[in-house]
Amino acid sequence: MERRAFRVNGFIVLLGLLVLGAVLAAVVVSAGWTDSIVALLGTVGPWGLAALVLLSGFTVVNPNEAKVVQFLGRYVGTVKETGFQWVLPFTTKQHVTLRVRNFETAKLKVNDADGNPVEIAAVVVYKVTDTAKAAFSVDDYEEYVAIQSEAAVRHLATSHPYDAHEEGRTSLRDGAEVAGELTAELRERTELAGVEVLEARITHLAYAPEIAQAMLVRQQAAQVVAARTHIVAGAVGMVRLALDRLAEEGVVDLDEERKAQMVSNLLVVLCGDRATQPVVNAGSLYS
Repeated sequence: MERRAFRVNGFIVLLGLLVLGAVLAAVVVSAGWTDSIVALLGTVGPWGLAALVLLSGFTVVNPNEAKVVQFLGRYVGTVKETGFQWVLPFTTKQHVTLRVRNFETAKLKVNDADGNPVEIAAVVVYKVTDTAKAAFSVDDYEEYVAIQSEAAVRHLATSHPYDAHEEGRTSLRDGAEVAGELTAELRERTELAGVEVLEARITHLAYAPEIAQAMLVRQQAAQVVAARTHIVAGAVGMVRLALDRLAEEGVVDLDEERKAQMVSNLLVVLCGDRATQPVVNAGSLYS
């Protein structure tokens, strides 16, 4: 939809106006004050009016900015060339920035895929790529991007759980995957406004205050279970290694009951969360 507008270097047009002004001044001087005012206006007036019309076409375009040009309500093009420019007279020039912009959404309180209330916020980095769409497709492209960003963040939060308790399930804490999904969704939503979303990432993620303490206990319990599972797996391996080494080197001949007693003692020592107190047995296991 965007197209280039007709434009000329403003200094060239300004130089032409200066030359025209010098010629008109020479005409006035040569005419003298004896000529009638009507004859003087008939000679100078049309050229002066043309000069005033040409003056309305001047505009200045700053770096990383653009001017959307309209003539009597019709879009005629966009000027992106920086500097002092001249476009069609009697046109309106709407300023549109092409700089990379970013903003952070407010902290939104939504329910995740498991129904748990969470607080979430994201930062969005974007820039205008189509000035015509940004100027005419929406009322305010900045407000449009802000509203669509909040809608996309809400949709993302309701599509994934805060924590994934199953294998292969994406959670909101999976930063790279969630950021890619959010960026892709925002690009689809903002294409209508001529905006390209460069990046979108979660900046704040937490359980809502009313369930934060309960979820903290749940997370601690899950960590304890995971740690205990790892400890038990390691302890079983160490017990197996000890029994195999004793059997290979013939240090002691253990029957099944004594092996069971030894396994029990080693597991207590290796899996206990407190320091063990050794007990010396001077008698027999069967006495």
